[in-house]
Amino acid sequence: MPFVPTDFDVPSTLETDAFRLRMLSTTDAEKDYEAVMSSSERLRETFKQWGGWPRVGFTLQENLEDLKRHQGEFERREVFAYTVVSLDEKSVLGCVYINPSSLKDVDAEVFMWVREREYQQGLDPILFQTVRDWLQSRWPFETVIYPGRESKDCIPQA
Repeated sequence: MPFVPTDFDVPSTLETDAFRLRMLSTTDAEKDYEAVMSSSERLRETFKQWGGWPRVGFTLQENLEDLKRHQGEFERREVFAYTVVSLDEKSVLGCVYINPSSLKDVDAEVFMWVREREYQQGLDPILFQTVRDWLQSRWPFETVIYPGRESKDCIPQA
């Protein structure tokens, strides 16, 4: 069974007054790498149960390979990785990953992060609420979980 219905029009972007989400692609490699490395300690803590990404010594080339994989998954409609960018596209602020779930009765698992600077400025809860609202209003999921967030329980979509 496909992650999303074949007739579902996957959103290409989501724009707010403060940021834009769009497909993460290889053209984002340098800006994404800078964002990842500027926030590597927080990211390793956030993703420790999934291998502690990014590992110490993570390179730009490894990041490019990750982005190639994410872009291919998006294009094949398997997993949806969105970069969070400033409206002027000059800065990567974070990422959102919408993944199929292997858990029974859960449609999707969503992970997200913002770079350290934006975390300190309070963007993380804003991004989280924006993504939750977007998934409820625009995506075909009934139940979504947000592993690593305060609530470990399934969060049913409205």
